[in-house]
Amino acid sequence: MRAESPAAGSAVARAVLVAGAAVALAACASTTMRDSWFDPSVRKAPFTKVLVVTVGGDLTQRRVFEDVVAARLSTVGVAGLQGYRFLPDGTLTEAEMKDGVRRSGADGLMLVHFRGVRTETDVRTAMMPMAAVGPGWWGWYGGWAAQPIVTQSRIATIETSLFDVEGNRLAWTGVTETFDPASFRREADGLARVIVVAIASHGLTPSGPVS
Repeated sequence: MRAESPAAGSAVARAVLVAGAAVALAACASTTMRDSWFDPSVRKAPFTKVLVVTVGGDLTQRRVFEDVVAARLSTVGVAGLQGYRFLPDGTLTEAEMKDGVRRSGADGLMLVHFRGVRTETDVRTAMMPMAAVGPGWWGWYGGWAAQPIVTQSRIATIETSLFDVEGNRLAWTGVTETFDPASFRREADGLARVIVVAIASHGLTPSGPVS
């Protein structure tokens, strides 16, 4: 059996690298619930109307997300209200917040805090096929080398808290992480779905969790 050429070995290595890149791309833009907490004593009945207020990020991001979460809440029987309809832009005073919540008629207040985006670097070693070092199968057996693979992930962290308006008590809070968000507008619906499914799973909405 003839030995493969160095060019063939390089082609195999490129194929392995391309396959690895495909796996990395497939894992992008996934949102997970990292931590959550729930107090079953706060609500005896599901929320029916929730005011969604975002903190952090730019004005466009806040309005986009309030629109998306309000729409998602409707899938579990809750009337979602965008905070920008009842509250002024910018930093709010306690009086302005209370007035906005009162005018909305909501029985729940959802505060969404954009905590920022961090970058994590992962370095691992993979065995890559290189050029054959001799004839036959033995040439390929010895033609592997360790190659470092460096990957960087951007992770957006968001903390969401749901309060009972009447008792001014925290019913549920959760921290989500979105990996490699390419576009906030593109990832907003997936993030909203994770949040709404979480609160619905605790019976805080009239309908059960959505898929």
